[in-house]
Amino acid sequence: MLADLEALVRCESPTGDRAATNRCADVLAAIGGRLLGTFPERLDHGGEVQLRWRFGRGDRVLLLGHLDTVWPIGTLERLPFTVVDGRITGPGCFDMKAGLVQMLHALAALDDTGLDGVTVLVTSDEEVGSPASHALIQDEARRSRAALVLEASADGALKTARKGAGSHRLHVLGRAAHAGLEPERGANAAVELAHQILAIVRLADPERGTTVTPSVIRGGDTVNTVPGSAEVAVDVRAFSVEEQRRVAAGLAALRPRLDGTSLRVDSGPESPPLPPSASSALFARAEQAAARLGLAPLQGVAVGGGSDGNRTAAVGTPTLDGLGAVGGGAHADDEHVLADAMPRRAALLAELVADLLEARPSLRLLGS
Repeated sequence: MLADLEALVRCESPTGDRAATNRCADVLAAIGGRLLGTFPERLDHGGEVQLRWRFGRGDRVLLLGHLDTVWPIGTLERLPFTVVDGRITGPGCFDMKAGLVQMLHALAALDDTGLDGVTVLVTSDEEVGSPASHALIQDEARRSRAALVLEASADGALKTARKGAGSHRLHVLGRAAHAGLEPERGANAAVELAHQILAIVRLADPERGTTVTPSVIRGGDTVNTVPGSAEVAVDVRAFSVEEQRRVAAGLAALRPRLDGTSLRVDSGPESPPLPPSASSALFARAEQAAARLGLAPLQGVAVGGGSDGNRTAAVGTPTLDGLGAVGGGAHADDEHVLADAMPRRAALLAELVADLLEARPSLRLLGS
């Protein structure tokens, strides 16, 4: 597993770099071909490379992962792949190349029981919201009875709920004027935006876990001009569709405070929440699988970040997330994976897949 993870991490694969993600897809396909005895279909879906293994009808268990990372080409020189005292480092090791390695080794451990009913889908645009692959993901989820997502765990805990995510942008149009000669002729879009940002943050509801975060702000053209335009991006996270709709309605209801200004809100596609109800039955089966293997009791946690598991849950497919690496530092310089957890998590996945397929479980990954 360490050798396979090193090969994947050393093949940098930032989202949107087609040449890089294609190279990484080649490496992953070769690893899967060696372990599973068959190579994946290579799908150019939505202009991005996606890999799919389908065993038999492939209509029972969907295993879902992604090979793209947030790290640009060249990061490996600054953050090389290392294994020191059981701690693995390198760009994308935790999110989520270790999960891909664990997944393939887990399936290889079940080769004598048969994998009929399993589909594996690995995409290359998850880190930007899966614009090219989301339709394919949901099509595969609709034909499956369960979706298991190989995203990294949260300090070892499986992710049993995720917030839905939405991205909005508020545009303010004012009127430019010379800041020294006749500022009174202007309508300051930046000042209007400041009023609106205060209104935007009040749309959050901490008791319901709803966050509304103004993020990227732009405005004005020159230092001696009353800004004629300004804008702010707004990140919204919520555990329910109702909350997402409430915030969207609140943004649409904003009204200008200053004479001569106007507002426009543009909203992008929203990722629906992954509710606890989507994961509860699968989490219970995972707990039983861990007990059969003699592993420590599992923990579940609700998190604010989204994944492709949100999309599988949205079409009604039971979904369990966070089955990948144990470690931490996703998207940060201290990204790392705990090496000794890799065989345990691979064994857990093998046991859970075997249980869902009603096949004989395999303990080979734990050395039994």
